[in-house]
Amino acid sequence: MKTPSELHKVAERARSKKAQGCVDLALDRFVTECDTPPPAMTSPDQVKQADAQVMASLGMHLKGENRSGTYILRDFHSLSLIAQSDGFELLPIAEALKKYDWLDEKYYWKAVPSAQDKYTEICASVSEPQGFFIHVKKGVKVSFPVQVCLYISRGKIVQRVHNIVILEEGSELHLITGCATGPDVSTGAHLGVSEQYIGKNAELTNTMVHSWGPKMGVRSRTGTIVEEGGVLVSNYCSLRPARDVQIDPRTWLNGPNASAKYVTIILGSKGSTIDTGGEVYLNGINSSAELAHRAVCTGGHIYQRGMLIGNAEDCRAHVDCAGMVLDAGEDGFIQSVPGLRALHPGARMSHEASIGKIVPEQVEYLQSRGMEQRQAISLIIRGFLGGEIVGLSPELDARIAEIAEIAGHGEE
Repeated sequence: MKTPSELHKVAERARSKKAQGCVDLALDRFVTECDTPPPAMTSPDQVKQADAQVMASLGMHLKGENRSGTYILRDFHSLSLIAQSDGFELLPIAEALKKYDWLDEKYYWKAVPSAQDKYTEICASVSEPQGFFIHVKKGVKVSFPVQVCLYISRGKIVQRVHNIVILEEGSELHLITGCATGPDVSTGAHLGVSEQYIGKNAELTNTMVHSWGPKMGVRSRTGTIVEEGGVLVSNYCSLRPARDVQIDPRTWLNGPNASAKYVTIILGSKGSTIDTGGEVYLNGINSSAELAHRAVCTGGHIYQRGMLIGNAEDCRAHVDCAGMVLDAGEDGFIQSVPGLRALHPGARMSHEASIGKIVPEQVEYLQSRGMEQRQAISLIIRGFLGGEIVGLSPELDARIAEIAEIAGHGEE
């Protein structure tokens, strides 16, 4: 671990850097270090009602029903932690690093290099890491999802988080991660680093839901390493976008028959810029990857990207970008740029992209069946966002329905 002097130097160097591929967030205006004492840990169902309502909209079950564990980070401090199984461990990342020397040696900043870009360096410069650590033991199939909420309750702060998830051979986990601001928070920043290690024949489903204040800046960096026969299913859903969001996941399918599927569902409203990129490296024989992007534009700027790199015999990859422009406003748009790079003669890869609108005849048909116009529009959007995506979790399905409602009716 770095000394305080070394961390200070890293922070100064990072702040002076220019951001790559995105605009610089003006972080100097915000509080970046913890300036309050830690609160007493509490039960999730004791969270303030206004905050609880926001968390519930992300898919959080604060009473813990049908959940194997719960962790809540509020601003700079852990607020709640419950783990209801002996088969896995859930800890604040700072506590885990103190408890296990091997975590720093083998996993910490290994899937995401600390010097990857300006924002990873800023996260690496924090004096005490914030975030969570999950370790699922060999052969353990966690019966219910583990839920995590990374919550900002006050404005004008920079929340820097670093999360590590480790699945040993043959284990399974469904992780639900909700990131949001409180109802009265409009301005601030969330910088997130996540490292995921999926062992042989292990399976991780990670459903992430974002709901941000209108002037927030968000930078997310994820690195995932998948071993032989391992499976990653990553669902990302943006309910209420921040002003500026950039998501940049990178995945290495290193073992034979390893697979990854990314589903990204975005609502881009007026004043927001959302850039969802990512790269998947198919390094294992017979590895496979699929990226499915869905976006609805009501005035925002949406960039759908994705690069699949085929490096192995019989690897298979497909990128599917689809967008619907409901109301471009003055300068709203969707830009789809699916990418493929084949570096092996045995790679099989394909992509498609489409952008369209709601066909009036569809709305008229549903109205003739007794639906109001707004209901008909919401139903069409709902079908577009999730109708062709197989195996949606109940949590993601509920969030898609909410996006369709917002896009079809507008914010109240």
